[in-house]
Amino acid sequence: MATREIYETTFDEDVQTETDSNQCPECDGRVTTNAVETVCEDCGLVVDEQRIDHGPEWRGFDEDERERTGAPLTAARHDRGLSTKIGRGTDANGNELSGQKRRRLARMRREQTRGRFQSKAERNLAHGLSEVRRISSALELSETIRDQACQLFRSAQNEDLLQGRSIEAMAAASVYGACRCNGRPRTLDDITESARVEQSRMTNAYTTLNTELGLPAQPVTPSAFVPRLASELDVSDQIRQRARQLAEASESTGATTGVRPSGFAAACLYKAGREDGRWLTQSDVADVANVSVVTVRTHRDALDELAV
Repeated sequence: MATREIYETTFDEDVQTETDSNQCPECDGRVTTNAVETVCEDCGLVVDEQRIDHGPEWRGFDEDERERTGAPLTAARHDRGLSTKIGRGTDANGNELSGQKRRRLARMRREQTRGRFQSKAERNLAHGLSEVRRISSALELSETIRDQACQLFRSAQNEDLLQGRSIEAMAAASVYGACRCNGRPRTLDDITESARVEQSRMTNAYTTLNTELGLPAQPVTPSAFVPRLASELDVSDQIRQRARQLAEASESTGATTGVRPSGFAAACLYKAGREDGRWLTQSDVADVANVSVVTVRTHRDALDELAV
């Protein structure tokens, strides 16, 4: 059966033809065409297969299995990853280039760098996204959270929230906002250690983001910090589970309202370690949670009063 009889108007989307000429050659049943094949709905005969490959056009030309398509689109780049990169020294087959061609490529590379940004706003966007990628890499965040932070920075620039604020502060605030929206236990101190800006400026930038963009950030609970602190303290699973039970029980009673989540989680781990027979010192858990020993002791006393 000819392809033009199957696709009357289009050829690259799911269509269902109902013309008289499109009948099954076996049972004269109704023939339906989708993006994969042409099949009879009555007897199930596959009349024709789709000749168009809708998948990625990946081809391997050497042992390294290079791909024709390149990297996918990403929000982590100011140009969505569609930029072109001019190589150095060798051509696509790995052959050495002559001196004349190398000088020509150097001039092309220089002009490409100059024309990479069309405006000052695009240059600022590239700088801010590179800062977001650097902070996300230092914090070992996933690509999903990194892309959300980059998109948050784009939204901040589109809403003119960068005026009067540093790009570094807004980039750090975007990373912190993405972590808060995804429930990742990251404190302001963690972001500040990786950022190139003071914590007060980053806090002001995050407040602006949260107010102007209406971020769906949920309050961070102590139970979210327990797995991370337990991993750094290298405690057993029993202590981890007991500390999480203490944190969740305290949250249900409202005892964690207005307290620092990491400090309360450290107190839960300290109490769980004492119950399990492992003598975790207050200074150890305080250093991991980046709080004072007095904070751990105060929350420990609150846990003792709750008797959970």
